[in-house]
Amino acid sequence: MFATTPVQTIRFAEQAIFVKRDDLLHPDFSGNKARKFQYFLEQDFPLVKKLVGYGSAQANSLHSLAALTKMRGWQLDYYVDHIAGYLKQNPQGNYKAALDNGANIIEKPAGIELNLETYVQQDIQAPYESNKQLVVKSTVFVPEGGRCEYAQLGLDQLGREIIEWLKQNNMKKLELFLPSGTGTTALYLQRFFVTASSSDLSLPSVTVLTCSCVGGDEYLTKQFYQLTDNTDYHPRIISNGKKYHFGKLNRQCYDMWQHVNKQGIEFELLYDPVGFIMLEHYLNTANLSGDDLNKGAAVPVMYLHQGGLLGNPSMLARYKRKYQQQG
Repeated sequence: MFATTPVQTIRFAEQAIFVKRDDLLHPDFSGNKARKFQYFLEQDFPLVKKLVGYGSAQANSLHSLAALTKMRGWQLDYYVDHIAGYLKQNPQGNYKAALDNGANIIEKPAGIELNLETYVQQDIQAPYESNKQLVVKSTVFVPEGGRCEYAQLGLDQLGREIIEWLKQNNMKKLELFLPSGTGTTALYLQRFFVTASSSDLSLPSVTVLTCSCVGGDEYLTKQFYQLTDNTDYHPRIISNGKKYHFGKLNRQCYDMWQHVNKQGIEFELLYDPVGFIMLEHYLNTANLSGDDLNKGAAVPVMYLHQGGLLGNPSMLARYKRKYQQQG
C-alpha cells in the first residue's frame, strides 16, 4: 500500500543514529497511524458505512481516521471529552484537518462521569453490538490510538522493511527505539522481530526499546499486558527516572527538539523530545557502563520517526509565548 520509507543518519549523543523516516509515508497517514490503519485501507469492507473512534480533539489518529474514512466513503464519528472554546473558534492542526475531511467530532455529554473510553464502550459500542436485529455489522469501532489487533498487518510490514534494510547493509544487530503512548507500535514490532528470528535464525537480530510519554512506565506496562501476556513480546522500557507530563510545556523538551531539528529533520513536539531525552540517557549510560565493550562493538541504533508534525505549529506557538523565543 505504502512505498518503503528511507533511512537517514543523524549525529546524536556523539554517535551516528539511523532514522527511519516513516513521517514521509503519506501526508494524511504519516508514521505509526499509517501502519496501524493500513489494515483498513487494504481489506475489503463492502458492508461498512461508519467508523467510530475516540481520543483527543488534537490527536494524530483523529486526522488519520478522518482521511481514511473519506477515502473509503465512510462516516467517522469521533468522540472527545471536550473541545476547547478557542479551538472551536479557531480550528487548527489535526482538529481542522479532520473537519476538512468530513469528520463528525462529538463531545461527551455534560454530566457523564465515566471516562471517555468507558463511555464509548458502554454507551455507544455495547448497545450497538447487543442489537440482535443487526444481521450485518455496518460499523467498525477502533480503540484510542489504534490499540488493537488491526494494527499488526501494517506494523509487520514495517518490520519487514527494517529487516530488509539491515540485510542490504550487512548488519546483524540493531536496537530500534521509539517513544510510546499506548505502546501498540512498539509491542507489535517487538512481536514481529521475536517471531521472525525464531523461525529463521539467519535473520538480523532487532531489539525494540521504548519509553513512556503519557502515563509513566507502569501505565505503559499495563498497556502491553492488555495486548498480550507474553512478556517476550514486551519491548524494553528505558527511563531516566523522570516523568514528563504529556502535553505540558517543558523547557528541556523544547531545547531537545531544537537540538535534534538542527540535523535537518523536523520531529514532532509531543513524543519525540521525550524520546530523544530518554535515548540520550540510555546511550550515555551504556557508554559509561562499558556495555558497548561487553557486546564486542556498539550495537547500531535506529530511531523510528512516527510523524505527527501537523500539531507542531500550535504547540510551537505555545512554547514561543511561554519562553519568548523565536525558532
